[in-house]
Amino acid sequence: MRKFYYLLGFTLGLTSINVAAQKTGDATVNVRLYPIQTIVVNGSQKNVNLDYRTSDDYKKGVALDEADHLTVYSTGAFAVNVQSKDAQLSSVNTSITEKINAADIKLTPTAGTTNPLSGSKLSTVTLSTTPTELISSNIGGVDKTFNVKYSAAGADSYLNKYFNVENPTTYTTVVTYTIVAK
Repeated sequence: MRKFYYLLGFTLGLTSINVAAQKTGDATVNVRLYPIQTIVVNGSQKNVNLDYRTSDDYKKGVALDEADHLTVYSTGAFAVNVQSKDAQLSSVNTSITEKINAADIKLTPTAGTTNPLSGSKLSTVTLSTTPTELISSNIGGVDKTFNVKYSAAGADSYLNKYFNVENPTTYTTVVTYTIVAK
């Protein structure tokens, strides 16, 4: 019996030594989220033509609604800014020296038709060379769409800006949309 207690004590002693010999190691796991934003202009709407075809167009101005014009992906709050490359639209025909002010053109965003983002702040802006906030959201989203309405001046503002060297006389600038994290 003594041997039994001796072996039992020895075994328990070894077990406690093994338990005492165990070590632990810690690892810190970090989930690191970076802001990701993308913006895409609808490929079939890369050229926006504001056509003045009637006397009413010259009097009242013209507008073109581009459905789902912008598609946005953002991992969090974001803003979409818009700006014109030039302060004045000009003709590619160098014999035409007349200009049209970029500020004559207004852009009005609305919620898209295929995948709208509710709760966004949508602002009508006049085109400028300074980036101007068009859309703002406190949340992100995946492939959210926005319509954009382009409007240009009425009140016969563009009388005497048509020239017979080009039909139609076309004034142009590049409009750039930029998305930024908020």
